[in-house]
Amino acid sequence: MDIPALDRLIRLALEEDLPHGDITTDNLIPPESITRGILVAKEKGIIAGLPVAERVFKIVDSSITFSSLVPEGSQVNPGQHLAEIKGPSRAILKGERTALNFLQRLSGIATQTHQFVKAVDGTKTQILDTRKTTPGLRMLEKYAVRQGGGTNHRFSLSDMVLIKDNHLQIVGSIRQAVQQVRRHIGNQVKVEVEVTSLAEAQEALEAGADWIMLDNMSLEEMRPVVEDIKGQAILEASGNITIERARKIASIGIDYISVGRLTHSVKALDISLEFSEAS
Repeated sequence: MDIPALDRLIRLALEEDLPHGDITTDNLIPPESITRGILVAKEKGIIAGLPVAERVFKIVDSSITFSSLVPEGSQVNPGQHLAEIKGPSRAILKGERTALNFLQRLSGIATQTHQFVKAVDGTKTQILDTRKTTPGLRMLEKYAVRQGGGTNHRFSLSDMVLIKDNHLQIVGSIRQAVQQVRRHIGNQVKVEVEVTSLAEAQEALEAGADWIMLDNMSLEEMRPVVEDIKGQAILEASGNITIERARKIASIGIDYISVGRLTHSVKALDISLEFSEAS
């Protein structure tokens, strides 16, 4: 994880939550008050983001101690203690919501990813994320996907070529698009092409694509593509992927299944910070 980038993100979140301090805490809690708190899971899931939560508290007040009680990426159950936090009460209260916002969202992503990974267990298919992430949070959200057992696809538009339908509307044909890209970049990076039929997949392969995405195709449409192209290019299925459908797609031999909902429509895992001691 890029720590300087993480710190910038955390400071931005804290500035959003504390533009002029915490007027409740600052006027209610004595500055000498010391608190011990416990992060507690309220539901079953996969934990991701404990190091991020710790960083939040450390940025608020470096004297706070944060002790993880479970490994990052582990499965937890309702009522399980996740971490112990000790330090100035004011500082812990000021960092609480920001730390929980990160931890709950990242754990929700890891939990949902784990469910998709379990669905394809026993096959060679891997679950991929997408760029459908919260603006500014991509680094963290893709980190959470890895904690849930998933695999990261492109982090940015700079990482690899992905020729999609809108590119083809402008350029013309798959063959022309792939050849034009190859003229500019050679074989320095992989070239992926989005297709919607066997004929388009064959055109992409013949043009020199390394990776072919089968977009919103039915199982019946995917099978002949796998039979014809498997082993000659990486095959990815994408579009309207549910947990139930993922297992069926994996069974036909697809290399990757990309799932936008891992990050774009995730349910946060319910986690709370409970104070157990104050002095």
